[in-house]
Amino acid sequence: MRYAQWIITFSNGFRISETVVTSWIIMAFLIIASYFLTRNLKLVPTSKVQIMLEYAVVTLKNLVESNMGKDIFKKMPNMFYYIGSLFLFFVCSNLIGLVGFKSPTTDVDTTLGWALLTVFLIYFEGMKSKGLAYWKGLLEPVPLLLPLNIVSEIATPISLTFRPFGNILGGTVIMGLLYQLLAFISTLIPGVSIPFLQLVIPVPLHLYFDLFAGCLQAFIFVMLTMVFISNATE
Repeated sequence: MRYAQWIITFSNGFRISETVVTSWIIMAFLIIASYFLTRNLKLVPTSKVQIMLEYAVVTLKNLVESNMGKDIFKKMPNMFYYIGSLFLFFVCSNLIGLVGFKSPTTDVDTTLGWALLTVFLIYFEGMKSKGLAYWKGLLEPVPLLLPLNIVSEIATPISLTFRPFGNILGGTVIMGLLYQLLAFISTLIPGVSIPFLQLVIPVPLHLYFDLFAGCLQAFIFVMLTMVFISNATE
């Protein structure tokens, strides 16, 4: 399994990986889709598209508010936009593998970036809410547990990084092995030169690994983000 492939190289030696290019494609898709879906919004919705969009926005807003608490949500209303953007980008990153692109989530640099951004928000909002007293939490419930609390803080970005990375990469590896096996079995059938078994058998597994598991990992990541940030500000 390749880690990264450089697909754009400049004369000065600067290189851009496939993961970065795929991420740009996802960003462009989300920007274009947002423009066309919201350019004709009305105060009173008359189209099914606007009704669905409003339903999705209200559902996400209620999810963020219920998990972070109304008081914290009022203090950080912009967190709703971060959670929504992160979820959409995460889902698209997992699903783009269905159309032949390499999923950015199978590159640890992508999930590490998301994890570091979330950890930065945890510390930023915690210090904004409590000041330097936020770091006193490392001495709770007793100062003797300081080493364990430090390990817990270090484990947060590691956990956020490798949970989605491992799950999505594992599914990608399994599907790759399955395709190779089906191609080999197809060659054993006399008179068949096309690996036709690859056309049908992998479909249910794609529905699980790419669709269900991809959306599930995105949901878990944003849920953990909300929980960590709300705990830091309480």
